Amino acid sequence: MMYYSASMNILDESLMNAVKEGKLLESSRTNIRLLLDGTKSPIAREAVEELAAAGEWQELNDRFYKTLAFGTGGLRGRTIGSIVTRAEQGNGGVNGRPEYPCVGTACMNYFNVGRAMRGLIIYVKKHVEATDPGRKPRLVIGHDTRHFSRDFAEFCAKIGTDLGCDIYLFDSPRATPEISFAIRELHADSGVVLTASHNPSHDNGFKAYFNDGAQLVPPHDKAVIKEVNSLTSEEYEPLPEDRRGTLHVLDSSFDRIYMDRLKTVLLRPELFNRGGAKIVYSNLHGTGGHIIVPLLKELGCNVQTVAAQDVQDGRFPTVASPNPENPPALALAIEQADASGADIVIATDPDADRMGVAVRGEDGKMHLLTGNQIGSLLAWYRCMSMSELGIINDSNRSRAVMVKTFVTTGLQDAIGHHFGYEVVNVLTGFKYIAQKLGKYEQAIPAEKREGYRRMSEEQTRALRLEYSRYFVFGGEESYGYLAQDFVRDKDANSAAIIFAELAAYAESIGKSLLELLHELFEQFGVYLEMGKSLVMEGADGAARIAALAASYSSNPPTEVDGVTVSGIRDFSRGDLVDAEGDPIPAEKMIFVDLADGRSFAVRPSGTEPKIKYYLFGHGKPGAPVKEALTEVQASLDSLWAAVEKDAHSRS
Repeated sequence: MMYYSASMNILDESLMNAVKEGKLLESSRTNIRLLLDGTKSPIAREAVEELAAAGEWQELNDRFYKTLAFGTGGLRGRTIGSIVTRAEQGNGGVNGRPEYPCVGTACMNYFNVGRAMRGLIIYVKKHVEATDPGRKPRLVIGHDTRHFSRDFAEFCAKIGTDLGCDIYLFDSPRATPEISFAIRELHADSGVVLTASHNPSHDNGFKAYFNDGAQLVPPHDKAVIKEVNSLTSEEYEPLPEDRRGTLHVLDSSFDRIYMDRLKTVLLRPELFNRGGAKIVYSNLHGTGGHIIVPLLKELGCNVQTVAAQDVQDGRFPTVASPNPENPPALALAIEQADASGADIVIATDPDADRMGVAVRGEDGKMHLLTGNQIGSLLAWYRCMSMSELGIINDSNRSRAVMVKTFVTTGLQDAIGHHFGYEVVNVLTGFKYIAQKLGKYEQAIPAEKREGYRRMSEEQTRALRLEYSRYFVFGGEESYGYLAQDFVRDKDANSAAIIFAELAAYAESIGKSLLELLHELFEQFGVYLEMGKSLVMEGADGAARIAALAASYSSNPPTEVDGVTVSGIRDFSRGDLVDAEGDPIPAEKMIFVDLADGRSFAVRPSGTEPKIKYYLFGHGKPGAPVKEALTEVQASLDSLWAAVEKDAHSRS
């Protein structure tokens, strides 16, 4: 103990000197003290001492400049540092990872995961006690294939049972949407997924859900983080044995329930009687193959997988990034499709909430579709089929609704309005789409919705069409889609089978999927979008991102790319409402509309160290598609050149 005190005095002096010399942020020094005072882990102390002794101040700033807070995707950060200390490396772990996660208040480690779990439990217990006194809270815990995901999940499960909660823990990696489904199916009070979605392999995250199966939204998110921030130590006192919770393990029998429910989302299952398209699928070393592959095979699809990527491995060794938004992630699958003559490539990210697609064109080559194009094809197919099948008709059309994000293509607005459906735009983050689904469910009279979660798709659809609003389809440009309300997050499992159904439909009418997309462009005009980001990592980057984002509100542009700005939509003011008249929460996002019809949006990412730019261009309906595509793309390239130049001058 005397050694510990002496070494801490030396460390404190070193940290104070670094702050005086401008090498270490004062916030970093404060957070280092917060962590070391709140943990007994020798690994934490040794890692900090090692970095300080080596003068790795930037690494310490990156690890300690802040404490993790809930963003659009929950808690997310590095679980393996840019510099791995000897203490963290230890004896090493599975798949070449360090033995211990990254030390730091801005990192994903046992200290932060423990605080997040305990803060969530404290809030959930208060909520349960207020609504159903005396009952033990129920929480579902799942995880993906990332480094430390299983370790964190078991750690959270132990905290939960120690603190008097009944825990339902999946026996192995599962897709994020299945955890959302499980929360609803098991009538749980909350849930957690240990995942960083499509982020690089060094990241992990803590994604929290409430009792409706949706991610935390106000006021729950702020209330939970308040509880988390009040915890300064990793220590807690387990309840007496007779008051602790019970651990329940969820296995393949629960998968069967989820898969059977997913099948009910299909509108024309008979299309699969012909066998459907030949599909190559990759789960990119993640969880998607657990549900998607057996489900496609049950439906009669000819599906093969990429063997090298079937292996669940948190290193994601065959791809630079496990993100189906990035073309290189689909390269192996496309190569296999070309060799086998497959028509479609489908890939999902590690937690299977995002789906990317490539389809074979008339030229015989595989063509990558953007998230906006995939979503538009699915939206059109769902709207068209529901109208053709009479599910949506003149008597209930006013109750049909699509929900999408503001930064998702306007083509989906055009499609929805063409069929006479309402289209509601919400902020980025699927939790806002889920919030609408919760609103539509609650609008059904209480006596009618009793047992709602156990009703069939047809039964809940009838209730929503009679008393509320029926959610036809929803999505976001970042490759997230949803066609059902029994999951309250984006679901690549259902998206995959719906896309297979769409492909079977296209085959039944003798058209390719690219032909269908071009027909939409002919009818509504070419819609093209461009997504760009400026990456700014670490403590310095966070400050630069904040300043750059704020500059668009304080000093909005008046002219861009030689074109007058016709309008500014500043979401940061918090004074806007959506198509249903609901207030839109204040968000650090601004839309800039140009007089020639182009527009762009700017917003800091809620989960990654970047500021995002969304650019939109639109051609005239009826124009030749090939020429219009070239023209609109050129206009977006020109717009980005101007926006990027302006951004650098602002920062």
